[in-house]
Amino acid sequence: MKDYVFIMKSPEETHKLGKRLGEMLEPGSVLTLEGDLGAGKTTFTKGLAVGLGVERVVNSPTFTIIKEYQGRIPLYHMDVYRLEDSDDDLGFEEYFDGEGVTVVEWARFIKAVLPEEKLMIEIYHESESVRRIQLRPIGSYYEALCKELQQ
Repeated sequence: MKDYVFIMKSPEETHKLGKRLGEMLEPGSVLTLEGDLGAGKTTFTKGLAVGLGVERVVNSPTFTIIKEYQGRIPLYHMDVYRLEDSDDDLGFEEYFDGEGVTVVEWARFIKAVLPEEKLMIEIYHESESVRRIQLRPIGSYYEALCKELQQ
C-alpha cells in the first residue's frame, strides 16, 4: 500500500484538494481523517463538500457527532473524538453502507467498526502555513482515486 503525500501551502490549497477529491467520490465511500489540531481537517472537509455539491455551510460536528448534508451525493460528517471510551452501538455501519460519502474525524476511536476498505487521510503541520496531507488508500477503488488525484 502506497501513501500519497501532498504539500499544501495555504488553506485554499487544502480546500481545493478536498474539492477535487469530492468531485471524484462515489456513494459508499468512507474517508477517515486524523491529524494535528488546527491542521485543516475541517477546511479539507469543506472542500470535499463543495466537490459533492453541498451548498450548506459545513462545520465540525464536535458536539453532535454526526452531521448530514445533501448534495449530488449526501455527506455524512462524523467527529467521534468524544467516543474514545464508549462501547455504544451508534449505527455507524448504516452510514458506511449507505448512499453517501462518510468522513470520520478521529476515526481511531471507532477503528473496530470501520469498513476494511477506506481512504485514510492524515493532515499535519509542517510549518505555520504549510500542511502535509497524507493519503493511505486501502482497497483498489481508493488506490485508483489517489492515483488520479495525484495527476
